[in-house]
Amino acid sequence: MSDMLKKLEELKIVPVVKLDRASDAKALGDALCRGGLPVAEVTFRTDAAEESIVTMKTEFPNMCVGAGTVVNVEQAKRALNAGAEFIVSPGFSREVTEFAIENNIMIFPGICTPTEIMAAMEYDIPVVKFFPAKQYGGLDTIKALAAPFPSLKFMPTGGINAENIKEFLACNKIIACGGSWMVNPVHIDNKNFNEIVRITKEAVDLVH
Repeated sequence: MSDMLKKLEELKIVPVVKLDRASDAKALGDALCRGGLPVAEVTFRTDAAEESIVTMKTEFPNMCVGAGTVVNVEQAKRALNAGAEFIVSPGFSREVTEFAIENNIMIFPGICTPTEIMAAMEYDIPVVKFFPAKQYGGLDTIKALAAPFPSLKFMPTGGINAENIKEFLACNKIIACGGSWMVNPVHIDNKNFNEIVRITKEAVDLVH
């Protein structure tokens, strides 16, 4: 297992971050680090993603920063140039997957069917993102999918929160869970970063 996967498995939670303003990236990175969770999946749902990744990697060199919601090669290139250490896509794209492999960057392609898993496994991908987890049957579906693919591990995202994350992590096929409850956009918009520290600490204590 790569160092990246080991680190994510140790942290157990990958905060899924949506930033509307790159100017908030430093404070948010600081809050996550102070809360004991030095990792972020910065989603390309906004124009601030690229600059936010640059800021987090510059200000917090030991933080594990990746790019999420990467849906095409152009975004993947921007993520790589910004310093992203991993790429997460909401679905499976051969083009994005091949770009990541060619550039030696870890990719977690989104899947929710056996067909998509088989496509991802053609590239020897060890961990896939199961998304949206809650809407596609949650833990029961992951266990059913894991049976015919025993070498594969999952990183579920979507509908995971403080109430159900321990149940997911109890499954040995799951290395970590993506979640956004500790990085609520309301707290970011209101500059309430101490609240993010508090919720992050609670989340870390919960899973450890």
